[in-house]
Amino acid sequence: MRRCAGPLLRLAGRRALPLRHGAAAAFPASFSSSSDGSGGSRAPDTSLFVPVPLKPVGDAAEEDVGAELTRPLDKVLKSLNKFYKRKEIQRLGTENGLDARLFHQAFISFRKYIMESSSVSADLHIILNDICCGAGHVDDLFPFFLRHAKQIFPMLDCMDDLRKISDLRLPPNWYPEARAIQRKIIFHAGPTNSGKTYHAIQRFLSAKSGIYCGPLKLLAHEIFQKSNAANVPCDLVTGEERVYANEDARQASHIACTIEMCSTNTPYEVAVIDEIQMIRDPARGWAWTRALLGLSAEEIHVCGEAAAIDLVTELMYTTGEEVEVRNYKRLTPLTVLDYALESLDNLRPGDCIVCFSKNDIYSVSRQVEARGLECAVIYGSLPPGTKLEQAKKFNDPDDPCKILVATDAIGMGLNLCIKRIIFNSIVKPTINEKGEKEIDLITTSQALQIAGRAGRYGSSFKQGEVTTMHRDDLVQLKEILSEPVRPVKAAGLHPTAEQIEMFAYHLPDATLSNLIDIFVSLSQVDGLYFVCNIDDFKFLADMIQHIPLNLRSRYVFCTAPLNRKEPFVCTTLLKFARQFSRNEPLTFDWLCRHTKWPLAPPKNIKELVHLEAVHDVFDLYLWLSYRFMDMFPDAALVRNIQKKLDDIIQIGVCNITKLIRASQSSAASGAAEVVSEDFPLSRTKRDSRMFSDHRGAKSTEPLSVAQEDLKSHGRGSLANRLLREGLLTQEMLRQLESEWQDQHRNGRYGLASKRDDQSSSKETGKKKK
Repeated sequence: MRRCAGPLLRLAGRRALPLRHGAAAAFPASFSSSSDGSGGSRAPDTSLFVPVPLKPVGDAAEEDVGAELTRPLDKVLKSLNKFYKRKEIQRLGTENGLDARLFHQAFISFRKYIMESSSVSADLHIILNDICCGAGHVDDLFPFFLRHAKQIFPMLDCMDDLRKISDLRLPPNWYPEARAIQRKIIFHAGPTNSGKTYHAIQRFLSAKSGIYCGPLKLLAHEIFQKSNAANVPCDLVTGEERVYANEDARQASHIACTIEMCSTNTPYEVAVIDEIQMIRDPARGWAWTRALLGLSAEEIHVCGEAAAIDLVTELMYTTGEEVEVRNYKRLTPLTVLDYALESLDNLRPGDCIVCFSKNDIYSVSRQVEARGLECAVIYGSLPPGTKLEQAKKFNDPDDPCKILVATDAIGMGLNLCIKRIIFNSIVKPTINEKGEKEIDLITTSQALQIAGRAGRYGSSFKQGEVTTMHRDDLVQLKEILSEPVRPVKAAGLHPTAEQIEMFAYHLPDATLSNLIDIFVSLSQVDGLYFVCNIDDFKFLADMIQHIPLNLRSRYVFCTAPLNRKEPFVCTTLLKFARQFSRNEPLTFDWLCRHTKWPLAPPKNIKELVHLEAVHDVFDLYLWLSYRFMDMFPDAALVRNIQKKLDDIIQIGVCNITKLIRASQSSAASGAAEVVSEDFPLSRTKRDSRMFSDHRGAKSTEPLSVAQEDLKSHGRGSLANRLLREGLLTQEMLRQLESEWQDQHRNGRYGLASKRDDQSSSKETGKKKK
């Protein structure tokens, strides 16, 4: 039997074992668990390698050849476990790409396959029989084990190819059209309100052809309007729409677009890339990298913070292009005040209160209007049309609305006549490079971007001012604004559909989410780049994984721009994908049924939030209609009802304080939860019900107004900040409120409470003794 097993073993060995040395080795040494750190490939994250299920062989129609040549197998399990424990076998596994995790998973699968199969291949059967009879060694199983491992982990057989596909070290080479010309790069560097973008746009308008790439639809729309008003025909291109300047739908020589939509194949005389510092954005940075490296234009005008100059210069050095830097200074003075606002009674016309959460927006806007002041409201999830209308209302000198309550959404895309910026808070929830949510102080860049909106050049205010709502925040804000902006260190990259398709060719059984994980794990970037966060992409990939779609369509659905925190929008995307997979067009009637259109004006905040989500659903439909025109055929009809929905949302925002009151009367929890007016969470001294402005004048307000303000202010300031920072929960808040009220009613608040606590402490001590 040994003579029979020898040739079979050698045959199996040649078929399954790779070469261990030399340039032709199937797995380079750098694939082992550690990298030499000298430019070699880093070891992959093998936890991402999902084994392909391999079913044991059932009752075969043919006879068991191995059993006929030898005898039925016996005592196999003991031999297999002995094989697993051999250090030499583990070393061989490492040399062939099986780290401890993969080796263990492969062995479990191999053992299960042998034990549960009614028959195995004749060569494996003979080897097992020899081992059981003492005529063979357990090491002889390794070729068969390795063959099995490569069947359940197909990436082991094509690791070199996967590494080449995911090699992101030379992004400039991805754009041959741009590399074929010598481009001139002009960097317009300066703070907000310095005129840097204005000068770049002037060159854009004077060129024979040009493209403007901005971060927001509002900015693209503004350039679209300015260009056509200057008799320079310009098209508008965003993810959701294309508006032609020419009536015959002929492409104009100039295009204003959102940066993700720019074409790297079309030649232009001038290209403008706005807000270049966003090249470091963890989610969208790849779009600025693509535009900077790939736009085929004779002149590239880059606008943004000076903090990005060094990175842009280094990136252009790799393309052989020089960068001309033009520095700009702020056109109007900006002063950081020495006093905080402290009370909303000190508001003046032209003031803008900046909040970093919707709850604070609701709270502050209600407090403002409780004082008889009319305010405009702007936050990120509002439709662009509503933002523009609110901005128009605030800017109109004849409109009684003189106060603006907004999030940092005002930092870009809106021209506002603001005299003073007031930071309601200086902490903001953010997403870091790993996709984790953090709550931290705003950065110098963010503070400057927002504060710079005050005193816009050409407005009625010739000087801007900035301060905080709370006194202790002002010191920190001054420190933040005085610090230099951190230099932009790296540019974002993102795997393309073509790269993922090549990955899928090698790993046909992997899910899209798993493919993208393995891609990022194997990807190699140099120090000038980083791979953007892919959590949103993976979330959508996992959500629609069970729906049968081809890979390209699946990839497109996963890149759809939506907020995954909105359940209604995510559910709609799922329905879109399911309908799409059945090859059933998503018609206007289908969409109206799903969204229950027509919709009425909102009666409370919850209904307003739902209307915003429906608006996002219409945006999603329009976005998909430009990628799958046949399956989303009614874009024009959807755009019409979206405009009507925009008007309905504007009605709701104009009556936002009424909606807040309605929400607080109908709901007892969540964003609309009412904190008792007796619960002292305010950071300012409200007990005296006296308020002082910066001139030292004092005013007394009625008790009811003070209590109402305390109730709202408590929820909107310290309590809300503690909730955001995770130091307090809603349950803890209710418990503290209840305890404080009990103490207040029983006269145990203050010194009495302290004496009781001391007495209780003494009694506890006696009991211990």
